[in-house]
Amino acid sequence: MTEACVGFTRVLRGAGLQCGPDRVQAFLRATEHVDLYWAGRLTLCADPDDLPRYDAAYRAYFGGTPPRPRTTIELDSMTVGVAASDVEVLKHKDISEFNAAPLIARLNPLPPRRRSRRLRKARRGRLDLARTVRAMIETGGEIALPRHRRRGSKPRRLVLLIDVSGSMAAYSDALLRFAHVIAHAMPVEVRTIGTRLTRVTRQLRERDPERALRAAGRAIPDYEGGTRLGDALRRFNQQWRQRGAVVVLFSDGWERGDPSLLATEMARLRRVSHKIIWANPHAGRSGYRPVQQGVLAALPHVDTMVAGHSVHALEELLKEVRRA
Repeated sequence: MTEACVGFTRVLRGAGLQCGPDRVQAFLRATEHVDLYWAGRLTLCADPDDLPRYDAAYRAYFGGTPPRPRTTIELDSMTVGVAASDVEVLKHKDISEFNAAPLIARLNPLPPRRRSRRLRKARRGRLDLARTVRAMIETGGEIALPRHRRRGSKPRRLVLLIDVSGSMAAYSDALLRFAHVIAHAMPVEVRTIGTRLTRVTRQLRERDPERALRAAGRAIPDYEGGTRLGDALRRFNQQWRQRGAVVVLFSDGWERGDPSLLATEMARLRRVSHKIIWANPHAGRSGYRPVQQGVLAALPHVDTMVAGHSVHALEELLKEVRRA
């Protein structure tokens, strides 16, 4: 049965559906609970346009006519309600315990913004004398309504520093997927931290998430290794030349290096950053206390510490970034 299902996903890929490994695994798990047709329709179709192609592939591969739903208002309402409830439950579940890729892909990040130096047309603000005079000339010297201009806004640079050491192994894949979503929504710089610092911004700009994650994995030489946050931040501070960015550090705070070096480099980073947010997956657990040496060394230089253990926590993090 498994071979037949995998063969069916190959047919779907040939028909143009995006059936990556995560969707295929979800499909196989779903067949244990619901009918094969509905398991595939719910997990392998990402867009309404996929449905006709899915049905055609199902008829060609398995034969027969695809089953149709019994469309009653009560049933539809109940189904939608149950599905929404399930999604809410998953949003609050620890992302180390399930495949959160579909939910992370649905996030809608908005960039933090800053005021630009360029003046733009506006209804209010300082008087734009040149435009006001031109308007008067166009009306034959008649007094025109005054024109105004004010400073506009532009996206503020965002930096993501993701701890990919062994202690963060359960979260690394989900956080890199989160970074991939952000990389396609705003200007961002992404680096991973372990025993060294690795830039993966270019790899995460690949549109397909699976290809992007594979490329990033090949670029990271210290995946699931040790943790030297201080050393990595020192290299980042030496390389990073832009001021005023919002920096988000994803880490549990386990530090194998010198905590005093971490404190020094965090203070140095704080001086050139607009805001530093620490996303700690353990911070979302009941009774958490910041007792790790790395957290204690860095905390005085952090503006905000948030949880980073669930999709809901990542949504709250995006709100914090937006408000920065």
